[in-house]
Amino acid sequence: MVNRHPAASRSLSVIVPLAPGETEWQGLLQQLTSLPAGSEVIVVRADDESWPVPASWPRCLRYRECHSEPGRARQQNLGARLATGHWLWFLHADSRLRPDSLRELGRFLAEGIDALGWFQLAFRKDGPRWTVLNAAGANLRSRWLGLPFGDQGLVLPRHCFQALHGFDEQARYGEDHLLVWAARHAALPLRRIPASLETSARKYAQQGWLTTTLRHWRRTTAQAWPAWRARRRART
Repeated sequence: MVNRHPAASRSLSVIVPLAPGETEWQGLLQQLTSLPAGSEVIVVRADDESWPVPASWPRCLRYRECHSEPGRARQQNLGARLATGHWLWFLHADSRLRPDSLRELGRFLAEGIDALGWFQLAFRKDGPRWTVLNAAGANLRSRWLGLPFGDQGLVLPRHCFQALHGFDEQARYGEDHLLVWAARHAALPLRRIPASLETSARKYAQQGWLTTTLRHWRRTTAQAWPAWRARRRART
């Protein structure tokens, strides 16, 4: 049975973790000024810097900055604890919205169902052209295997996130991957939002396309195999 929530439960908290020295987030922040009125943006920094509320920030949106120990899982969990919205939308600092991103997100939220939503992935033109293959692979993996990752803008009700116990702060990497496996174990539906998010391809340019691709495959397989076995045991 699908749990549905009234239209009043569409309030949204956007959580953006910033690594030390992160410089990509201002572009995303500018795009988030188009969020529906009443939404909030929580920026979680992992350094000692502090920025004032942007001068052009709309009054109808709440903006908050806080500080956390380094670690994206820890930062996102802190943002979730501070959030007041019914929905939590986790965005990476180098994500960029496309023209239809907020429109399709709004339709997903309006359905009011308990589900983990994810966007299709596209890479920005700041890295090797071969990243188009990585995006295609990520989208096929998400649709066929039900395994979206964090750069696909995971969004879910706050009470569902709490029931999944948030991101695993002990994981050295792949905290988003582990959250998705937890959702699958809990039988929380995964829903594709029919719009794309862009993410930076800079790490492929800096570290090499093949090296970065193989590292992602290796790490994903290392986490997916025990998670799949645990889910299979739980079914038997």
